[in-house]
Amino acid sequence: MRTVKTQDLTPGMITAEPVLSKHGQLIVAADTELTNQMIAHLSYYNIPSASIVDGTIPSAAIASMQKTEQVTLSYSQKIRSSRSFQRFKSDYVKKIRFLKSSLNDLIDRTDPIDQAELLSESVGLFGKQSTTISIFDNLHNMRQIDDSTYAHCLNVSIISRMFGMWLKYSDEDLDVLTLAGLLHDIGKCKIPNAIILKKGKLTDAEYEVIKAHAQLGYDILKDQPLDERIKNAALMHHERYDGTGYPNHLVGKEIDDMAAIVAIADVYDAMTSDRCYRRALCPFEVIASFELEGLNRYNPQFILCFLEHIANTYVNNNVLLSNGQTGKIILITQRLTRPVIQLEDQTFLDLNDRPDLYIQAII
Repeated sequence: MRTVKTQDLTPGMITAEPVLSKHGQLIVAADTELTNQMIAHLSYYNIPSASIVDGTIPSAAIASMQKTEQVTLSYSQKIRSSRSFQRFKSDYVKKIRFLKSSLNDLIDRTDPIDQAELLSESVGLFGKQSTTISIFDNLHNMRQIDDSTYAHCLNVSIISRMFGMWLKYSDEDLDVLTLAGLLHDIGKCKIPNAIILKKGKLTDAEYEVIKAHAQLGYDILKDQPLDERIKNAALMHHERYDGTGYPNHLVGKEIDDMAAIVAIADVYDAMTSDRCYRRALCPFEVIASFELEGLNRYNPQFILCFLEHIANTYVNNNVLLSNGQTGKIILITQRLTRPVIQLEDQTFLDLNDRPDLYIQAII
């Protein structure tokens, strides 16, 4: 057992002892795998540190992890067995093939890019979905089938367009934003597959190679007859509002607005997809992660809009709470990860009143 400062806690650590507030409220039980939501609660209650397990993971923690994984898999299976998803999947796979061919042609040749055709492919897929949540559900599940750079680019274009709609952008700007998302990672097509597809942790040298994709992408697009904001999205989508990004450590409004929007869509899609070192995160985990780290790293106007709309997307959805209870989200509160839940017995639970509970999965 060791004591870790709250600011140094990371998701996946296991608590060795219960964590209590100054007034004796239980915040996190012992033998619990920490999540972004839990860490956010510890910060909110000004808890300075927590006792963390070293060595063997307790059986109670393992059981909780397995239950979350089973519930998440069940929800995924429900989505993937639906007719709407099967139609989406068929169309999506065709568009990925087209996108792969188009991006590779763009890299290998200097012919002008066919913007109208690229845009039609992405918007056509977007338009077949009737609700925001159906779009996200389908995209999340396609990431389990196709984890390629091309699939990621298509996902980011769709999320970016939706984001632009939330921001009430004009049709013209929505089209620019969609293309910016579609082409933002084109530089990765020039990074060796041995690095792109590596299962383990990248070395420092490999990470530097990966980081070069932003400049490589801009170089591929710079002479194309594209809106400058599309080119800037390729160059700047890893820049951060506080100057901690790359390649040029831009700060604040030095970052193109469309690049700032694509950056959020890029991170959201990555966090809600499976990785070799972790399972895909519950949307409320993603919100908590952005709240913990993102409010200084992303344009406040954009990140606050994104988080509010993402949270409201899940109103009326059934959820599994960390204590095993299930219920339906009725109301999103000011603390976005702490909504009001209607439990199965028809009583209401405001998660703001229960710091020891959090949303573990959408079901």
